[in-house]
Amino acid sequence: MARITVEALEHLARLAHVSLTAEERETFTRQLQEILTYAESIQALDTGGVEPMSHAGPRSPLREDEAEPSLPREDALRDAPDAADGLFRVPRILGG
Repeated sequence: MARITVEALEHLARLAHVSLTAEERETFTRQLQEILTYAESIQALDTGGVEPMSHAGPRSPLREDEAEPSLPREDALRDAPDAADGLFRVPRILGG
């Protein structure tokens, strides 16, 4: 079983540019060890009879995609801070 040490956690913290208190070092070392122990228990499961899958949910939509009337343009633009000619106006960000 892989063992997370305080030194290994300090190394990870340095790589991430994170400073930890002594209490955080102890807590995070224990938590990371628990996570690795759990991951190892999952890896030990026999999944030989389990069919591989690409998604955890259903592969088809839950309902039919049907077109419905949208919000009227006037309602959508009513509270816009800057609207003109039926469009939202926004500051230029490219080619300024």
